[in-house]
Amino acid sequence: MASPCEILMATDDKKMAVKITELACTEAQRIEQKFSRYRDDNIIYKINNSNGTKIKVDDETANMLDFADQCYQLSDGKFDITSGVLRAIWKFDGSDNIPSQHQIDVIKSKIGWDKVIWQRPYITLQPGMEIDLGGLGKEYAVDHTALLIKPILETGVLVNFGGDIFTYGAKDKSKPWIIGIDDTHATGKKARGQVELNKGGLATSGDARRFLIKDNIRYSHILNPLTGWPVPDAPRSVTVIAHSCLEAGMLSTFAMLEGKNADEFLKAQDVQYYCQY
Repeated sequence: MASPCEILMATDDKKMAVKITELACTEAQRIEQKFSRYRDDNIIYKINNSNGTKIKVDDETANMLDFADQCYQLSDGKFDITSGVLRAIWKFDGSDNIPSQHQIDVIKSKIGWDKVIWQRPYITLQPGMEIDLGGLGKEYAVDHTALLIKPILETGVLVNFGGDIFTYGAKDKSKPWIIGIDDTHATGKKARGQVELNKGGLATSGDARRFLIKDNIRYSHILNPLTGWPVPDAPRSVTVIAHSCLEAGMLSTFAMLEGKNADEFLKAQDVQYYCQY
């Protein structure tokens, strides 16, 4: 979940700006330390190494698991926080190393939120299974940080963690925040377009930086846990604007998982979005 922490504020109070930035970075670090799968001293490590025993979680973790369960149900099993184990065989480094079907089938036996016993506040994983909240953590951190700042700062603010954004209040009394949409064919070099945002969340899902290419076929890092394979015919990038960053991230990921039906899915959600193919 590690990402650059950027806080933009419509204030000339330098002391306040420093205070808000420090608060934001501290909260981002707290959430990352608590939910990162890369650590061996947090609740995720405890759950993933429980070896079939029941683990009691705190309210914040329980809320995350409830949301993950909702995402699983709404996506018909395509959004699954147990699917992170696929990283053992899929290395999206721009190479042409594609795993075999046998390797995928072996890993798939360890995937399935429906195999998890989740009865708040207790979770039980089957031995060998893991959960990974990376698909939710950064967006959650953005929203939660903004909520902490709001009572302190009366002016507008924009919270940006590596491209996942939430803002409330205009840049000044009349001007909205202007956010560029990265061009997937020139990543990091130019913008495809821009959006104006006064309040709400923005998130992007895509394969601009993480992919494989073999026999002129591009394999996205967006994996379907039901098949173990990258989603075919998915957009290169989906950007969604919604009421919160977490909602925007959920919808952009859902859209990627819909593959060629991404546009149709997003139109039905009645949200502002941008798809690039």
